[in-house]
Formats: sequence, C-alpha cells, structure tokens
Amino acid sequence: MTTSPPRRIDPVDRAHLTGVSRPSPPIFRYQPSSRLAQIVGRYWIPVWSLSEPSTQSTLQHPVCLLVISNTYARFYGVVRGRSSVTLEGHGWAVGAMLRPASGRLLLGASVSDLVDSHVDLRALTRLDGAGLAEQITAAMATDPSDEAGHLAAITAYERALSPLLPLDDPGRLINAVIDWLTDHPDVTRVTDVAEAFGLTERTLQRLVLDRVGLSPKWLIQRRRLHDAITRLKSGAGSLADLAAELGYADQAHFTTDFRTVTGMTPGQYLADQ
Repeated sequence: MTTSPPRRIDPVDRAHLTGVSRPSPPIFRYQPSSRLAQIVGRYWIPVWSLSEPSTQSTLQHPVCLLVISNTYARFYGVVRGRSSVTLEGHGWAVGAMLRPASGRLLLGASVSDLVDSHVDLRALTRLDGAGLAEQITAAMATDPSDEAGHLAAITAYERALSPLLPLDDPGRLINAVIDWLTDHPDVTRVTDVAEAFGLTERTLQRLVLDRVGLSPKWLIQRRRLHDAITRLKSGAGSLADLAAELGYADQAHFTTDFRTVTGMTPGQYLADQ
C-alpha cells in the first residue's frame, strides 16, 4: 500500500508519438511502490484544458492498461498498431500501465481475447471497478494537478491490485522475458529469446499469446519501434545508420515498418521533433 508520496518520474516516453505538431498535455508520471512493482510498471496522470480537440497517438507497450478518467473507466488490451485518443475541453485521467503478468490475472482469461479492444472496468470480476472509479474520481475532484490527489488515487489503485500478489510462475516468466528483450536491443530473432530462457519457440509462443495477446515476433518489432522513437526524439542523425543499429536489413525495411504502424516515415517524424 502506498503510505508516502510516490516518486515522480519523467522518462522519455518510448510509446507516445509526440512532436511539434502533436504536443502532449501535462502528464504526471509516478513509480509504483516496491511491493506492487511486479504488478504495475508506472502510473500516468494527464491533465488537460483545451480550446480545441487534440488527438494523442501511442505505440502501446506490450501490457494491458487500467484507465479511469472524468468520463469513463476501462480495462484495455494491447493494441497491435497505433492507438489514438482525442482529448477535448477540460479533463483528466489516472492510468496504471500494468506489467505483462497482470492482464491475465485481472481478466481471468487469456488477454488474446482483448487485443485491439477494451471493456468497462465494471466487467472485471477480480476487481471492484465501480468502487475503484469512485475512489479515484473523489481523489481528483478538487484539483487534478495536485500531488496529494495523485497520491490518494495511486493508493486506491495499489489497494485494489494488491490481491493479485504473489505472482504465478508464468507471470514472473513473462515479466522477465519482456524485461530481457528490452535490455537486449541487438536481439531480432524469436529463437534467441527462447534460447535465453531455455524454452522451445512453441512454449514461448503460448506464453506470450496468453499473457500479452500477440506473438514473440510482434514483441520484437514493437521493441525495435520503441527504440526508434527514443532515438528519433533525441535527434538521430543518419536514418540509414539508425536502421542498421536497429537490426534492419536496410533503411527501406525500417521505413516500411515504421510507416505501416505509425502512419508516417521516420524522416517525417524526425523533422517534427
């Protein structure tokens, strides 16, 4: 349970497709408590006040999401392509980016059933979605930018999610697999991932499908695109060199992958930073 102010974090968001023409509203990001670190990756709290609608696009991490806003409360599966949300007027959201292990534990079934979709929080039988939404709405009622309200909202999340502990063995394994893949940007073959964990490719496939909803090959592509976004946001120089660093055969293959998923070329994205 969170009993002291959670630590603020401000990473370069590998998932958020921001740019000069696509600015982001203020987003407060917090680490989970050490006890919930196997369940939650981080909490994020955007707060906006807009004179005209703004569409925010992301390449989602390979995890499920809990999002409670001033207008809805939802549980999201992984989106295989680009996901977008349009913000309007005044609003806020309090999101929990879960760890790979957590989605199945909340859904009570393979998260492959929820790819590219979401359900109302009240549909989850392993969480009091209505009660959690009420608590977070109350925490954010006075001032959505106030850290005291953020602490109260995060405490509500951690209280609701703590019954998922301790993790099951497949949950610990999928967390380790995706952490390892993130830390090994040179890995581009599914067989290398399987061998690193002493698994057959078929066993790895079943694990990833059950806990993430997609394939190990998709995991590798998503990690490569996240690495690309990080480099492009920092002002990468030669796109040909970047393609080689990411393990692509050539710049054309990199451009095709990036454009297919994001809707723009790497050059267009770089120019907008």
